[in-house]
Formats: sequence, structure tokens, C-alpha cells
Amino acid sequence: MSIKIMVVDEHKIVREGLATLIAKQPNMEIVGEATDGREALDLVEKNTPDLILMDVTMPNLNGIEATRRIKLKNPEIEIIALSLHSERQFVLGMIRAGASGYLIKQCTFDELVLAINTVMEGKNYLSREIANVLVEEYIRKESEEKAIIDSKLTSREIEVLQLLAEGETTKEIANNLSISLKTVEAHIRHTKSKLKAKTEAELTKIAIREGLTSL
Repeated sequence: MSIKIMVVDEHKIVREGLATLIAKQPNMEIVGEATDGREALDLVEKNTPDLILMDVTMPNLNGIEATRRIKLKNPEIEIIALSLHSERQFVLGMIRAGASGYLIKQCTFDELVLAINTVMEGKNYLSREIANVLVEEYIRKESEEKAIIDSKLTSREIEVLQLLAEGETTKEIANNLSISLKTVEAHIRHTKSKLKAKTEAELTKIAIREGLTSL
């Protein structure tokens, strides 16, 4: 059974080129072409594609918003972003909107075919450049979250938080750090307030997440 594909791109030459190449694949067929996101929304209802190759920046309605609306109404339709842009805001926008893949237009047609088949197997596909963008974003967020703890907590509070997450009682923490039990309890109370945690269990989760200790 052929994969029914719709191509959404404002440039006619891109649509026609993709349609010609895709039509040569034994397991794929083109069921529609759209010039922008708004036209794509209309065609989806008529042509019911299995997968959409979606440009990101288009007039009238961009690919991110079009993807969000299509996935909201037709979650079974797979969407692969095919764009000139590899900047963080476009990549994250498409992934958050529901795209299962993201390729830059400089990719080979062989890679596009691989991406289509991969996504139709229920997996995600990102070109190497796009994967790097997401890795960098992950590292950036991790660094920001760690910086929040470092900036909000004193060195002593971080020390108490680590020991607490490692399973020590307040009495054991007090003995290890040579401070009073009341001081330990005060540190824990202040740390909860600063990190907006209600329980010591929540503090432990935060400590593990931020790498202060391991499971």
C-alpha cells in the first residue's frame, strides 16, 4: 500500500521537483500540493494524506501553526518539516507543534526517502544538523536549570540538599556538618521555599535531576 504524501511549499518548482521524484518511488504517491499552511488545512480534509512534507516559513499561515492545527485535528497524519532554516526557534517550533521529522532542504533525496519511511514506522527522524540543534538546546536548558540552583541556594544549602537526597536524616546531616538540628531544618525549609518544593521527596527529585547526586 502506497504512502499518500502531500507537499506544502510556497515555491512551485520545489513542489513539482519533489512530486516528480516521489512519484518514482514504488511505495509512495503524491495526493496533493499546497502553497501555504492555510491551503494545506483545506486540502488535508479532501485528500487525507498519510504524511505531509511541510515548509516552515510561508505566507498567510506558516508551517508551525499549520502543523499544530493539523495534528490537533488529525493526529494520525505524520509531518516532516522540510526547510531552509535550521535555527533553534524553527526546529523547536515544529517539534513542539507535532512534527515527527525535520530536514533541511540541502539534504539528498535518498535521505528524504529514508526520513519518510522512518517516520511512517512510528519513529522520529532528524537530519544531523537538526539533531545537533536539539542537543545544544538540551545542554543549554540543563545549564540554565543548574544555574538557577546555584544562584538561588547558598553553598551550605546545596550541601544539605545533597546529603538529604542521599538519604541522610536531619540528625545525621547535623552531625556530619557539625551544625545544630535546628540549623539543618532551617536550611531545608529555606531550600523548599526557594525551589518551590512542598516536600523533602520533591527536593530529592530536584537534586537528582540537577546532578547533585545519583539514584
